[in-house]
This record gives sequence, structure tokens and C-alpha cells, in this order.
Amino acid sequence: MSYDFPSNWPRDLRVQLCHDWLSGMRGGERVLEILCEGFPEAPIYTLLSNPAAISDTIRSHPIHTSWMQRLPGISRHYRRLLPLFPAAINSLRPAPADLVISTSHCVAKSLRPHPGAKHISYCFTPMRYAWLFYAEYFGSNPAKALLVKPILACLRWWDRKTANRVDRFVGISEHVRERIQRCYGREADVVYPPVNTHIWTPDAAVPKGDFDLIVSALVPYKRVDLAVEAYTRSGTPLTIVGVGGQLARLKQMAGANITFLERASDETILDLYRRARLLVFPGEEDFGIVPLEAQSCGTPVVAYRKGGATETVIEDQTGVFFDTQTPDALWEAVELCGQREWDPAILRRHAERFGVANFIQGMADVIERVTGE
Repeated sequence: MSYDFPSNWPRDLRVQLCHDWLSGMRGGERVLEILCEGFPEAPIYTLLSNPAAISDTIRSHPIHTSWMQRLPGISRHYRRLLPLFPAAINSLRPAPADLVISTSHCVAKSLRPHPGAKHISYCFTPMRYAWLFYAEYFGSNPAKALLVKPILACLRWWDRKTANRVDRFVGISEHVRERIQRCYGREADVVYPPVNTHIWTPDAAVPKGDFDLIVSALVPYKRVDLAVEAYTRSGTPLTIVGVGGQLARLKQMAGANITFLERASDETILDLYRRARLLVFPGEEDFGIVPLEAQSCGTPVVAYRKGGATETVIEDQTGVFFDTQTPDALWEAVELCGQREWDPAILRRHAERFGVANFIQGMADVIERVTGE
């Protein structure tokens, strides 16, 4: 869709975009897509790209990939090559430009701009694989941990060192802003990621169902296992949308009351958001756009009280928090949420504060300050 860009949007700058990799359309790619709309001539620099997995908007731009693109089977196995990512991003040689905008959760922020170009990094988080969730990503095997430890130490050193390639960081939440300060020793602005409230809409004619909902990648740090255990005990219907390495394990844990839809279209997810009694969000996230999508559709949220959810869910107005990541604590919050009456209009108004227009204006203001336009 087309977006409205404000009068201070820098239309005359030579802009380049950089993204970690283009292998699907998740939250980060939705941010990149809006920047592609705003800078229709901008080339994109990235480690690798799977054209079939990205939108027409992104695919319409010139895409420059690293040497990793030529490795056999790279689109399936790239995550296993984490130690090679610094060399790959360093191999990219951007042309002259006025401004580089990187959208980064791994190495995109470490792109070396052509001399004279300003660099703004829209930072989803400092390199998650190196700084956070070690066990969740690499397992708890002691021998493997011994092998991985020095590699991660080198990655953290490199990640911190290359932060000086950025003129200004923009964090996706106050939670991430604090992490940027801690990891890089750098100040950052905060511009919340965009929620497309034109797509995620309520419908008063759609009745609420008797099921609760999770929409999530099925990876360990998302802690979907907490909900599976709690709901299996209770017998309350739960629908889980998502795929990932934990899918088989979660299915083994789950009772007959839990439905796994795996992949689902936006139309199906919209219908689920509208009909679900509540959304469960059990992990610690840097921001977490799913709770806002649910609220935009008039559905309240049960969330773990840590990370970005504390900025996107208002306790007792748009959802309920739980304080410890245990099935019992989660279930207590679910019961409390289910007993309350929620006003869909309040939920919707809150989500609209995070709409696309706010993101675009926030980025325009940052660019204006950095470039002096």
C-alpha cells in the first residue's frame, strides 16, 4: 500500500538501505518495506536475499548481496554461519551516497558507508545472538558452550567496535535504547515500529470465540512452552500460529485442546485476532508488535512484565501482566484477563498511537536532525 510522507521527508537525498538478510517478511522487513516506499530509488545492501520470500516493494529495489549469496543452500543454512557474518558485511562496498539507513538486529549496522555518507541505524537490538539468549540459541550442552564462548566474545568485541560506523542510533523501544547504551555506550532516539492499523481492524459483527491465541515464532526464548503447559492442564482451547524449531516438542507437550495452525495468511490471522478471547505473549521481547496488532483488533493481551511489552500494553486497560515465567503465574493472569470486561475502543485507540504515520514522522525528524536538512 502507499503511505503519506510528511513535508520534512528527505526526498532529494541519495539514500541507501541496509538489512541483515532478506529471507522472509517479518516485522523487520515490514519496517524496511516502508523505507523502500519512502525512498523508491534506494539500493539495498544485505548479506543474502531470497527474492521469492520478500514483497514486491522490496524486490523492486536494486539488491546488492555479499559473497554469502553464492554459497550452496545458503537460504536454508545461513544462521549456522554466524561467525562469517562480520566478514560478509565488511565485503559490501556501498557507492557514494548522502545517507545510509540500516535496519539491524545482527550486522547491518556494521556496514561501512562510503566516506561522507551519514549512517542512521534503526536498531531492533544489538546483535541478539552475541549479547542475549545464549542458551536459547546455542543450547545448554557444556561442550558446545565451551566451543561457542570465545566465538561470541569475538563477535561482541567486533559488534561494539563497529558501532562507530553509525552516526545515530534509533532504538525500537526504551528497552532497546537502554541496551544500546549498555552494549555500545551510545545514546539513541526511540521511534516505535509501525503497526498497520489499516489492516488490523476490529469488526463488531464478528463475535468473540471461546479460544485464546498465540502468534509467534516457535523458538525457545518466546517461551510458548509456558502457555502450552498451562493450557494443557486447564483444558481451555488455545490456538497457536507459528513455526520454528520448537514445533515438534510443543506438539508433544500439548493436550487435545491446543490447535497448531503453523503458517497462516494475514486474512486468517486477522480473523483470529478478532475472534480470540485474549492474546497470550509469554516471552521477553525487544518490542513485540503482535500484542499491538491484537489490541488494534480489540483483543486484550496477557504478557510477561518485561521488555517491550511494558511499553505497548497498559495494565488493566489493554491487558494483564504476569511477573514470573512459570505456567502458574501465566495462568493466573489468563484467568484474571478472562474475568474482566474490556472496551475494544480503548484497545484500538491505544494501538493507533503506534501507527505507520507515527513511525514515518519519527524517522523523518531523526533524518532531519542527522543530515541537517
